[in-house]
Amino acid sequence: MRIVTEYRLDPGFIGGNYFDKYRSTNPIHQTMVRGFLSSARSLLNGIEFESVLEVGCGPGDLAARIVPPQVTYLGMDVEAKQVEIASQRYPHLSFAIGSVCDLPLESKSYDLIIACEVLEHLEDPIQGLSEITRVAKKWVLISVPWEPTWRILNLLRGKYWSRFGNTPGHLQNFSRRSIRRLIEPFFEIQHEMCPIPWTMLLVRVI
Repeated sequence: MRIVTEYRLDPGFIGGNYFDKYRSTNPIHQTMVRGFLSSARSLLNGIEFESVLEVGCGPGDLAARIVPPQVTYLGMDVEAKQVEIASQRYPHLSFAIGSVCDLPLESKSYDLIIACEVLEHLEDPIQGLSEITRVAKKWVLISVPWEPTWRILNLLRGKYWSRFGNTPGHLQNFSRRSIRRLIEPFFEIQHEMCPIPWTMLLVRVI
């Protein structure tokens, strides 16, 4: 586990607790991550895409596990250190510094955008969704922590009691109903999966 203090990286994003869930030896964590990855792969296996943009890519671990090797991939993150780690860890993939709230990319330039574990960190998730909509040609894969289950699980493991179980850096808390309401003005929901403790949605640009 690697924990960093809460930090502000750009006007619209607050990062915080960083937990390397992909390398945890805890069997419960491993089971949850397997469910998360299985859901993501299942959703992506049902669509066609040749180019992928991942916003909030962190150290690149998700892309390395779910993005097919034959597609064009770009991962963007607001934290330079995470981009550096990703580039060193996965030199066959491309990474750059950038914010989901102000993407330095042309409109309709990527077939698929991945935005997993991003929206809950945004002060204004509508701004982030607007940029994703602008850049996406067709598909978007979104995941967010499922509330209040996420907070309850934190409390059960004795974490963040002073924050009522809220993970540092989480500015938004989404139930399954509230995340649907948030994204429906931008996208048509195609499929929803519920790997505990997340909500994962494959959506199509309207």
